Amino acid sequence: MKKYLVIGNPIEHSLSPLIHNYWIKKYNLIDYVYEKRKVEEENLGRIVEEVKMDVLKGVNITVPFKKKIIPFLDKLDITATNTQSVNTLYKEDDGQVIGINTDVQGFKASLSKYHAKNIFVLGAGGVTSSIVYHLSLTANKIYISNRTREKAEKLKNEGNKWALRKNIEVIDWGEKPKVCDLVVNTTSVGLKNDENLGLDFKEYENNKNVLFYDLIYNPKETSFLKDARLRGNKTMNGKKMFLYQAHFAFYKWMGIQPEIDDKIIKLLD
Repeated sequence: MKKYLVIGNPIEHSLSPLIHNYWIKKYNLIDYVYEKRKVEEENLGRIVEEVKMDVLKGVNITVPFKKKIIPFLDKLDITATNTQSVNTLYKEDDGQVIGINTDVQGFKASLSKYHAKNIFVLGAGGVTSSIVYHLSLTANKIYISNRTREKAEKLKNEGNKWALRKNIEVIDWGEKPKVCDLVVNTTSVGLKNDENLGLDFKEYENNKNVLFYDLIYNPKETSFLKDARLRGNKTMNGKKMFLYQAHFAFYKWMGIQPEIDDKIIKLLD
């Protein structure tokens, strides 16, 4: 049995097994299975050892371990190195366990038809660096706000090492920059029903050109997105990013480019 996992804490909300097992069945991968496992931080080294010993053939990493897994790995790819965020593990032929980042590719693919120049990013957690990494390549300005300003400042300093225009600015939580083209929630606020960021975006009223993007895909409409929809803004949840990051991880493990069709999209509804 070839076993794959997604690990995190919490993990109950993850739909990764639904997607990967759908593809496993579709492509007739016999004796393959993908599961989810709730782990504690002290178990991360053991997870990497299981990959090294072929107990696990591959692992996806979700909150809050995308940065915390790094010290246990043998090597990172260039994107994981730059973002200091890992969401996928695999073992190379020489036995080294490699951490890669498919979140960047997933986020990029999800926004392929949308181009923003001024962007407001909420949060500074494990996945946020992946979002900022992609956006910094084309944005004029990125504003980051986090409840703990120190984390946002750290992300800014990391980001300006690879941002082409040194275009990242930190603002205090509760403050807002000028009206932006894209507002992204990278926090976990919204995973539970009726959770609210407590931020007022009244200046975006009836602005049909602004996209409010929440990385959360389950539930499919958080309070953040519901408020934006009622204001008349465009909205997008993290479903497409989730599917595309899974697509790139599946290809890395299996050598198969899985199709993202209507059926798999509906599985997440």
